Amino acid sequence: MSKQAGSLVMAAGQACCPPLAVSPMTDEQAVGLAPMFKALGDPVRLRLMSMIASTTEICVCDLTDAFDLSGPTISHHLRVLREAGLVDSERRATWVYYSAKPEALRQLSGLLEITTPA
Repeated sequence: MSKQAGSLVMAAGQACCPPLAVSPMTDEQAVGLAPMFKALGDPVRLRLMSMIASTTEICVCDLTDAFDLSGPTISHHLRVLREAGLVDSERRATWVYYSAKPEALRQLSGLLEITTPA
């Protein structure tokens, strides 16, 4: 995980900062969250993240087969997601299995939450 993103991780279920519609974020918060948004800004990585998050875990072999891209290109995109703190990986024999990091997804969804006044 990126050192920047890791510094913003709070206790389980808590967001790193209030939603954008509530108050502006600090420079530190913006620097910490930008790599996550940047990682998701690529269509291939966004699709990979969707595939990973839609299941408990998924083998890199299943991810590679879903794209018309080379294995090294998929590995690069997965590394970017991993370094941004969005996914975890675990090597088992010759395959690597990926899973979404729920706390990172909660951070992003909490930040983008739009609340309406009561």
